Amino acid sequence: THKNPTFDPMETYSFSQQPRIAIIGLGYVGLPLTLAFNHRYDVVGFDVNTHKVDQLVSGIDATHETDPSELQSALKNGLVLSANPDILQDINTYIVTVPTDVDAHKRPDLSNLLAASATIGSFLKPGDLVIYESTTYPGCTEEECVPVLEKHSGLKFNLDFTVGYSPERINPGDKIRTLTTIKKVTSGSTAKAALHVDALYASIITAGTHLASSIKVAEASKAIENAQRDVNISFVNELALIFDRIGIDTQEVLEAAGTKWNFLPFTPGLVGGHCIGVDPYYLAHKAQSLGYDPEVILSGRRVNESMGLHVAGSVIKLMHKKGIAVPGTKALLMGVTFKENCPDVRNSRVVDVYRELQEFGLAVDLYDPWADKTALFDIYQQSAVEKPDFDSYKVIVIAVAHDTFKTLSILTSEDRVIYDLKGVLPKDCSDKRL
Repeated sequence: THKNPTFDPMETYSFSQQPRIAIIGLGYVGLPLTLAFNHRYDVVGFDVNTHKVDQLVSGIDATHETDPSELQSALKNGLVLSANPDILQDINTYIVTVPTDVDAHKRPDLSNLLAASATIGSFLKPGDLVIYESTTYPGCTEEECVPVLEKHSGLKFNLDFTVGYSPERINPGDKIRTLTTIKKVTSGSTAKAALHVDALYASIITAGTHLASSIKVAEASKAIENAQRDVNISFVNELALIFDRIGIDTQEVLEAAGTKWNFLPFTPGLVGGHCIGVDPYYLAHKAQSLGYDPEVILSGRRVNESMGLHVAGSVIKLMHKKGIAVPGTKALLMGVTFKENCPDVRNSRVVDVYRELQEFGLAVDLYDPWADKTALFDIYQQSAVEKPDFDSYKVIVIAVAHDTFKTLSILTSEDRVIYDLKGVLPKDCSDKRL
């Protein structure tokens, strides 16, 4: 069923009891959702990260995804954010927005999802609803999460409690396509639960909702959103590898091809983050568990994960051409977040370039005014310089297209290499672009 953006579910669906909502996970997805629901319902926010909660309670959102004044106003008006699970005692609607990742072997890591389910299960009561937003594979909610809810609550699924799935569509760093302006897919484990979930989101999402026929359909829709982007980017990344050997500029080729009305505007780059760089493995995992080896999805992943080595190798070749010695040469890697204008460094593929350049023997510094410095050290054991002296570096690699980088006056020369991975600078200011 497609819902018109002007559809008001309150006219056609009545909640059996007023929603009292708990958002489990207060990151890029959970915090904006908490504030949006807080305008209309009784809401609390829970996160196991005490440092994060302390920051939020003091009015600081390290993700920069919310309006600071809105957060501070909500807190002054009674919004409760806590790392103490006791705040979940009087809740009837739980929404799970914890991160899902892959392990060292690229297999789904459901530990956060299952831990959140266990916590909720200990408070679950007859009539309660649990909605999952965390990205996963088709079947995960009902096959993995529901048994944990049943185990810790002693209740029966679809008899005592129901679940829903509404995949998150937050785009970190995007101040135009924000939570309420992006159409929301909804679903539920029963017909009534599905209508309940749809009505709940339709009451805050101005762009409208799309009620999927089942939880598995909703889960699959999220998985293929990011897998599709991954495959398309892997195609242009492979083109970049080919055109590099031919000796032509990939961006110029894409600009020429883009003059056709139906050419898709994807660009090459390092594909990381906690969505595009992770979600295809979830879909592949489900396919493989059913005896099918997904060739296109995994081949796209292999291409995208090889790009860090290609960039590092290209830098070394440029150094050789200019007669710049490699061992001990100072290099500056600009940008370490997984995308532009965003502080998130999780699963950043820029780190691949960093490690490869170090392997070649360069002395590499990181510089990123956007990056979460604490997370950078906790995840990668690395620190970033605050104010680099650009003239002191023989090699500069611009890896992320932060807006702040676009105004810098950095020029290439006979004794310096500038590799502009994302085409941030004018073409004549760099030695090479991806």
